[in-house]
Amino acid sequence: MTADLTIDQISLNTTSASSQLMSYPILKRIYVGGSRGCRLGCWNGGAGAATLPVWETLGRQEAPLRPGLAPEANKLVHSLKMMPMLHDEAYARETKLSSSHEFPENTLVLPLSKQNKRIFYTILELSPLLDSSNMTPDDWAKIAKKLEEHYEKYDGFVILHGTDTMAYTASALSFMCENLGKTVVLTGSQVPIYELRSDGRDNLLGALLMAGQFVIPEVCLYFYNKLYRGNRVTKVDAGSFNAFSSPNLPPLANAEVDITINWETVWRANTKKKFRVHTNMNRNVGLLRIFPGITAAAVKAFLQPPIEGIVLETYGSGNAPDNREDLLEELRKAAKRKVVILNCTQCLRGAVKTVYATGQMLSENLRGEMTVVPTGAKISLRDSKFIQVIAKSLSISSKEELEAVRDALIPPLACAAAKLGDINALRAIAEMGGNLSCGDYDGRTPLHIAASEGHLPLVEYLLTSGATVYARDRYGSTPLMNAIEFRHIPVINLLRETGAHLSCHDLEDIGTILCSLAAKGDVDGLCAWYLAGADLEQTGYDGRKPLQVAEATGQKEVLDFLRQKQ
Repeated sequence: MTADLTIDQISLNTTSASSQLMSYPILKRIYVGGSRGCRLGCWNGGAGAATLPVWETLGRQEAPLRPGLAPEANKLVHSLKMMPMLHDEAYARETKLSSSHEFPENTLVLPLSKQNKRIFYTILELSPLLDSSNMTPDDWAKIAKKLEEHYEKYDGFVILHGTDTMAYTASALSFMCENLGKTVVLTGSQVPIYELRSDGRDNLLGALLMAGQFVIPEVCLYFYNKLYRGNRVTKVDAGSFNAFSSPNLPPLANAEVDITINWETVWRANTKKKFRVHTNMNRNVGLLRIFPGITAAAVKAFLQPPIEGIVLETYGSGNAPDNREDLLEELRKAAKRKVVILNCTQCLRGAVKTVYATGQMLSENLRGEMTVVPTGAKISLRDSKFIQVIAKSLSISSKEELEAVRDALIPPLACAAAKLGDINALRAIAEMGGNLSCGDYDGRTPLHIAASEGHLPLVEYLLTSGATVYARDRYGSTPLMNAIEFRHIPVINLLRETGAHLSCHDLEDIGTILCSLAAKGDVDGLCAWYLAGADLEQTGYDGRKPLQVAEATGQKEVLDFLRQKQ
């Protein structure tokens, strides 16, 4: 199936005289399989993301015992190592990546990106590999469980999947992954990655860069230089590299000369709950497409038990025959049996409306539970008088320049408000459409600042406003690490409740750090690390545990604390 990729890890940049710390994301890539156009091996592995391959185009090979293309196990890693754009062999040899205990087996590394990040990714190949045409809800659950299993080990995930049902899998996972805080990207290819003319290499690289460099807490689908919301995309072309489209929602990101993220469109969880996977899927649902002359008997047969829900595909803006009382009667009977009925249009673009009489027929409240979706203009930051005044003073008129001013001004303003604990100012920025997860010039978000200052009410507001606990600044620090550094225990507890956790990079040399705190008698520091999830039994550079160091240095309070936590 797919492999997992993780991308957030601090590494020393030795390419310049002035050594600077950089955040290197770690991804998990899961290879599920793929059928269309692939020759050798399977898709998986990508810096900064985890991928879950599914039987499909990337990594397919002609089967020796049967005609046609089929997924080939244990071929992908070897093939990717031969591709310079997907694996920096020189850097891997220099850092002895293959023999390092820090990374799991089948870990590859991308070349340094334009954003000065290097993405490490680990490839996980599901067994057996699947053809995407054979995918079932059980396979969706298997992928979701893999995500849950590796969630705290990696910074992002890339799932390699066949294109035939990739949109279905992306949509299903988007609902199965509740309170998601990390980037999950599905991708594949129309032509196998090993062919001379293949879209697989660009799709895989783009997916890894998206998952490894940006915190987009959604299940997404990346194809042909565009990142789509997973539950708003469909396959529209069987013979083109531009095979997927999102007719009713613009792409979340476009990868052109530069990567542009449409942050105003990115979904935010707005919750303090931890990530969890919901795999209890109801299979008793169906898709009923209305067509001229459809018989009541056909509709009745379709609605018979055990069916519990249907999606009704109607004409135009949601119209169905209003002179067919027999059809409406069958729908009424199904509604009385508590069958959930959803009406959507057969058209690729547009939405269901009740303008026409034939559409009003289906808008009748059959069971008293229909709700009206509120509509209204959403205030955009482009409408902000403050931004307009700045733009006018700088003689800015174009949309692109205006957005550039907005993107440059809002992050430092939001961080300044967080420094002061000014919730009202942040609320005003959010109401204007400002992204409270965007970082300043150092990559520090308002949540970083609030966690550093110990502003608990502000931290809670930011979390319920969709701020991500997984953002890292230019030094690789998360809000949780900032809260540990300044010993803000209530903030640590709140961040942990929301799902924040320590990564392998955060725990590098943790034994030595804890022993140093024990020697100094810093009980608050030890408590902060303990509440953040660190193991107080880790040994330092000399093989001693914090408890032994406290005994040797006579730190009685530390001894009492450590013995209590044993």
